[in-house]
Order: sequence, then structure tokens, then C-alpha cells
Amino acid sequence: MPTTRTERVGIKVSDDVVRVRQITRAFALEVGLSLVDQTKIVTASSELARNTLDYGGGGEVTAEIVEQGGRRGVRLTFDDKGPGIADIEQALKDGFTSGRGMGLGLGGAKRLSNEFSIVSEPGLGTKITIARWK
Repeated sequence: MPTTRTERVGIKVSDDVVRVRQITRAFALEVGLSLVDQTKIVTASSELARNTLDYGGGGEVTAEIVEQGGRRGVRLTFDDKGPGIADIEQALKDGFTSGRGMGLGLGGAKRLSNEFSIVSEPGLGTKITIARWK
């Protein structure tokens, strides 16, 4: 899958979550996503960036503009070296939280994305990739 643009952002403080949203919106505009699709990918990116910071102890996101089969999209990969997620299936259920949140982050991000994958190992961290296509 060819990548036409890439940007990496460290997620270490709350201001970095804002930066992730800004980059996501800029990439979504560049590929021509509708306002609804822009809102969906920006919302998902915000949730995942906040989780990376709060539960993963910080990490980074790689934002990409990608092309596949004549279509363009935005792909975001969040990576942390935090404690990992012991039960991914449970973590994706609405209402589940390991902290103070409402438990809508992971499941909500999945619903807002056209593609969603998660790999996590307790003690080694978590990697979540989402994409939204035009």
C-alpha cells in the first residue's frame, strides 16, 4: 500500500493529543474526506492519543496518507511500550474501563474507523492501527 505522506508525533503530554488531532484533520482534508468522515477520524485519533498517554504511559503516532486500489485514506498507528491490555475483547466492550473514563474509547474508535487492528501484550505495550477511506 503506497504511502504518499508520513508524519510521526510523540505523545508525551496533553498538548500532544491536540497536535495529533490537528495533524489528523490536516491529512483528512488533504485526502478529501467529507466533514462527517473528518469528524470520525479526528474523534478516533483523539481517543487513541489520550489512551496512549493515559494508559500506555506515552508513545507515538505515525500518521500516513495512503493509496490502495485507486482510493486514498488516512492511516494512524498508535504505539506505546506501556503495560499492555490483558483482555482485548473485554477492553473493546462499551462500558469497560481500566481507569476513570466512560469506557467508550477503544470500541468507539473502532466504530469510527473503516479499518481497526490492535496488538497488545501485557508488559510489552500496545499497537493500534486505524484507517478512514474516501
